[in-house]
Amino acid sequence: MNRALSQLAAALAATALLGFAPAAPAQSKPCSTCGVVQSIRYVEQAGQSSGLGMVAGGVVGGVIGHQIGSGRGNTVATVAGAAGGAYAGNQIEKNKNKKSYYSVAVRLDNGKTQTLSMSAAPTVREGERVKIVDGNRLALITK
Repeated sequence: MNRALSQLAAALAATALLGFAPAAPAQSKPCSTCGVVQSIRYVEQAGQSSGLGMVAGGVVGGVIGHQIGSGRGNTVATVAGAAGGAYAGNQIEKNKNKKSYYSVAVRLDNGKTQTLSMSAAPTVREGERVKIVDGNRLALITK
């Protein structure tokens, strides 16, 4: 019995020396696109006007204003209609060109901050651990 135990011990020692011992878990590389969501903001960016809305609105307003009154009243109504139409046309064009998006700031593990612009509301919340995928999407990291 002693001989069997000593042979078993010798076999175990030999396998350990030859590198057959269980390997330690491999160290994983740090994730360069992983971090924590710092902030999520909804942003509305005012639209730009090309002047086309102002011109079109002025013409339409002037035509409508010209239909009101006669003589001097007609002239005043035409000018007022053109001015009001120009203002309204400009505002309509700006509103049509307005852009809105979500701005998500992620504090990366390396200490840097990366901000992503997303057209739809993100599915993550502030304080959650995420990975940035393809530079423009967020994946929740669960551990």
